[in-house]
Amino acid sequence: MDIFHWFLLQLLILCISLPFIFRIYRRKPISPKLPPGRKGWPIIGEALEYAMANKNGTPEKFITDRMRKYSPEVFRTSLLGENFAVFCGASGNKLLFSSENKLVTTWWPRSMEKMVLFPNYVGYSAKVETAKIHALRPEFLNPEALQRYIPIMDSVSKQHLETDWSPCKQVKVFPLLKKYTFAVACRLFLNIKGHDQVSRLAYPFSLVSAGLISIPINLPGTAFSRAIKGGKLIRKELLGIIRKRKMELSENIGSAQVDLLSHMLLRRDENGRGMEEKEIAHIIIAFFIASYDTLGAAITVVLNFLAEFPQVYSNVLKEQKEIAKSKGKDELLNWENIQKMKYSWNMACEAMRLAPPAQGVFGEVIADFSYAGFTIPKGWKTYWTVNSTHKNPEYFPDPEKFDPSRFEGRGPPPFTFVPFGGGPRLCPGKEYARVEILTFMHNVVTKFKLEKVNPNEKFIYNLSPIPENGLLVHLHPLNN
Repeated sequence: MDIFHWFLLQLLILCISLPFIFRIYRRKPISPKLPPGRKGWPIIGEALEYAMANKNGTPEKFITDRMRKYSPEVFRTSLLGENFAVFCGASGNKLLFSSENKLVTTWWPRSMEKMVLFPNYVGYSAKVETAKIHALRPEFLNPEALQRYIPIMDSVSKQHLETDWSPCKQVKVFPLLKKYTFAVACRLFLNIKGHDQVSRLAYPFSLVSAGLISIPINLPGTAFSRAIKGGKLIRKELLGIIRKRKMELSENIGSAQVDLLSHMLLRRDENGRGMEEKEIAHIIIAFFIASYDTLGAAITVVLNFLAEFPQVYSNVLKEQKEIAKSKGKDELLNWENIQKMKYSWNMACEAMRLAPPAQGVFGEVIADFSYAGFTIPKGWKTYWTVNSTHKNPEYFPDPEKFDPSRFEGRGPPPFTFVPFGGGPRLCPGKEYARVEILTFMHNVVTKFKLEKVNPNEKFIYNLSPIPENGLLVHLHPLNN
């Protein structure tokens, strides 16, 4: 065969093969470009590194180390047995806040669901429960409702300080504040005032709180096992309270109550159907968990910095004294008073910037999408976290400095100060938290000056910042 015929044969083979080669190439899946990062150890992923950063009081280190190593916009990790995309910076926060039910939806770890939900609801979409909580915001957490709560919060805080603080020269702030915020929640959510009933509810909530992010091993003596037990006790207690209230409302006993429970029992959808008892219990549990740990932690870090910075305390005291002078002797705080506490709120925001009461929120990807040049696959979990912005010098110059003036005027850039989330992911209890924080601040600073027994007491992190020894302080009563 001469060279011409040989060449012609090769060309013919090539022409015949090309369509098959093209078809095979076209069918070959192209691997998506996933966010950089590492999966860590089998099953546990990077949970140990995450836990150590929290225990050392530097949860932001887990985030910032990976931002530097992998990407300042989004990185991959593995926690709770799941693949996570951790979104960073103001842009990452904005994306997740604005993509609720479009790209991502609310997600709870199954271990948490087992603690707080009735068994037949485990695996039930967290999105549905969260939507119901948000639906209550315009009715139960609107400004008109909050105005009614302020005198109650003020009254409870005065009684709490008189009973649990005034007789003492020293107090452990954190456990007392959890007791206080839980008492306020019992009063406003369930109209429960009696000490015995409050204590009966508080004990199982403490078990659940301690086990929320524990290793999910249900063996006797483990935090997870105790949390499961606590959840059962809570649900049983709440069902009893709900059924008793339903009977009272049907008999027009206490129908004028404006607490959360009555509100939900009287609520009807467009078809005239009321809420199921178990759904009501789930929502009440969610409100209580937020109030028990997160709000108690928020007020604790505020008092920590008030004790640490005398000039800041003096500025807050000056503002609060002016408000106190405008009140009658036994007159309780009102909405107008709260609106005047501008420096006090700036101070509280700066405290929550440095020690956020919650670190972030989980979500689940419901449709593949691209971000920062990477593919985020459906089914992955997402995590937005305060720790990529709150101490980032790009947004907060000299980030370790305590400076309430950062929040004057227009305040920080959008999506950088996010202790309550933002957009559709904004915490429905943000204004409730603001009112309760400021009400307690008013009462404590006009009654005591605080001095930390251990100026170097460290905060460790669970879901919220927890002072290692409860934040022990000397109380110096003011001569009013």
